[in-house]
Amino acid sequence: MQVLVRDNNVDQALRVLKKKMQREGIFREMKQRRSYEKPSERKTREKAEAIRRARKLARKKAQREGLTDNGRKKKALAGSAQGQRPGMFHRPASPLIEP
Repeated sequence: MQVLVRDNNVDQALRVLKKKMQREGIFREMKQRRSYEKPSERKTREKAEAIRRARKLARKKAQREGLTDNGRKKKALAGSAQGQRPGMFHRPASPLIEP
């Protein structure tokens, strides 16, 4: 991996290097290699990662085709913003009648 240092700006070059390493997955791999991983655990993890990737790909495809929303929450209704059930109107409290 190679990073060019322009105008003796080492800070910017370091940021670029970190970004490249992040994209390549080097930090994640270093974290995993801190301790030994059994082959069975490795298979389980890799299978889970593959499932996660497939689900993400399917979700993105469905969003592009317009089958699902973009993952954003819809705006709340006016009644629910006040802590009421939808369709219910605010009724002021009736005044007490004294005998």
